[in-house]
Amino acid sequence: MTLVLWEHPLSPYAQKVKIALREKGVAFEVRLPAGIGVGTTDDAFAAASPRREVPALEDGATLVFDSRIIADYIEEKWPTPAISPADPAERARGRMIEEAVDTQLEAIGWGLMECRVFKRGDEALRAKLESEATRQIAQFHRFLTRHLGEAPFFGGERFLRADMAVVSHLLGPARPAPDTTLGAWLARCLARESVSKTAGEAQASLAGMANVDAAVKAGLFKRQYRDHRLEWMMRSGGADIVRDGVATNTIRFSTEIG
Repeated sequence: MTLVLWEHPLSPYAQKVKIALREKGVAFEVRLPAGIGVGTTDDAFAAASPRREVPALEDGATLVFDSRIIADYIEEKWPTPAISPADPAERARGRMIEEAVDTQLEAIGWGLMECRVFKRGDEALRAKLESEATRQIAQFHRFLTRHLGEAPFFGGERFLRADMAVVSHLLGPARPAPDTTLGAWLARCLARESVSKTAGEAQASLAGMANVDAAVKAGLFKRQYRDHRLEWMMRSGGADIVRDGVATNTIRFSTEIG
């Protein structure tokens, strides 16, 4: 039976799941949902992910969506090697780090993609959002550095689930400078085959993003505004981008579950 992961290589949520599976040595097949750019995906993907969000996992008749629930499933079905700490307090700390990067940090990177790749707004507005994102990333780096402390990994001596979550977000626009504590941590992560392979897949997929801003303007591509992304754009000064996206039907929200 083939384990199937519906994904997009640039999704940090999908990257986290791929790293977890690779760390555990679990074989899987990746599939890119048809129509993922406009939210009109095929029925097979919709069955696995009713909100039409990647990633989603198919393990035979078992269908699981949401990266954190998928990570829980992976840990429980293939418990060795463990990717979560045994200590309840450390496990809770790791989950809090994961929640923080999956919401606030993800939204910053996503917003920068809106400016740099999808060219939302005019130059002045993009510059304003870039400046705000830079400030927020620096602040988040300080938060992560405090949690890392003197340990080699967020999981302590071992590369664990919290590291998998953080590295997936720091491979993109929030990448730390090499000469920092976080930069040294990132280098240790990239030395692992699970991370370097996943990062390479993401980098290779960027070739397909050329001129995607024209596809947005033509209404052929709609960016998904999940709740934390919408919050970031509104809070950071991009309300005009949201209004324009709604008016031109070039943004979308999560599909209602029914």
